[in-house]
Amino acid sequence: MPDHAPIPAQLLGNMWAQEWNDIEDLVMPYPHEAAADVTQALEAGRWDAARMVHQGEHFFTTLGFEPLPATFWARSLFTRPRDREVVCHASAWDVTWSADLRVKMCIEPTLDDLVTIHHELGHDFYFQRYAALPILFQQGANDGFHEAIGDTMALSVTPEYLRSIGLGGAVKGEHARINQLMRTALDKVAFLPFGLTIDKWRWDVFAGKVSPGEYNAAWWKLKEKYQGVSAPVARSADDFDPGAKFHVASSTPYVRYFLARIYQFQFHRALCQAAGYTGPLDRCSIHDNAAAGKRLMAMLSLGASRPWPDALEAMGAGRKADAGAMLEYFAPLAQWLAERNKGQACGW
Repeated sequence: MPDHAPIPAQLLGNMWAQEWNDIEDLVMPYPHEAAADVTQALEAGRWDAARMVHQGEHFFTTLGFEPLPATFWARSLFTRPRDREVVCHASAWDVTWSADLRVKMCIEPTLDDLVTIHHELGHDFYFQRYAALPILFQQGANDGFHEAIGDTMALSVTPEYLRSIGLGGAVKGEHARINQLMRTALDKVAFLPFGLTIDKWRWDVFAGKVSPGEYNAAWWKLKEKYQGVSAPVARSADDFDPGAKFHVASSTPYVRYFLARIYQFQFHRALCQAAGYTGPLDRCSIHDNAAAGKRLMAMLSLGASRPWPDALEAMGAGRKADAGAMLEYFAPLAQWLAERNKGQACGW
């Protein structure tokens, strides 16, 4: 690793350097601090896929949402079939725009999958709330809202919440907290420049600012500018690295994911305030809080019937996208990093 130079992308454990979770063991603030093994607790408690989904549903019903319809349990896919190949990438569906809600996911008894279930059900309960609207309004307030709602719910899967459902021991101290914030940041903060890069590149291509012969060079120029990463090996105009990303090849807009990473913390803070919570934002869980649920349902029920600033305001989160809540959430980690890197010139 050269000093003050971009990081070779292959060192980050993901072919796009999209998230940095794979270097967790190298950068964990307190590597000897044992984390609660929720996966082991799930296995020991014989939590199967159905029980994990029921727990996710219970999270929402305690907020005031209606239970999922019987068809959800009959038509969803929770485990990998033995008789055919399926795409196991988790997704949520409203198949007929009439509350035919489903989840497609091959669930394993792991913490990651428990969090993912809360995320996917966030989509389904969003579908549920705007199902009565005319079909043109049956979507999120903007493209970033749907993804953000799922992730907002996942932010409430805190150690305190896990302990309340029998999947965690005593809540650990400050070292464990900083470690958990680092894990989250390697996913959500490291993603931000990548999430912006995809559509920055695409918009320049569509605008004719980048010619086909410059496609690959422009890609790596943006990745270096925003992510601080470099290509693993020498690249040329004969290569087309952007095409390795599904969303580029399928022409799926990507800035929605960038916005969702910002919105989710803004939503989380607004819901925690509605719940009457006054502690650190990273320790807040809105489970079992009807006041937070009422605020959430007010926003979800609007679907796309109002401009997105109106939907944001209905949740009590202001009228503008604001990364301040994200900064507040990660403030303890930012302080640790500032102290740890004191005297060093960071960057490239």
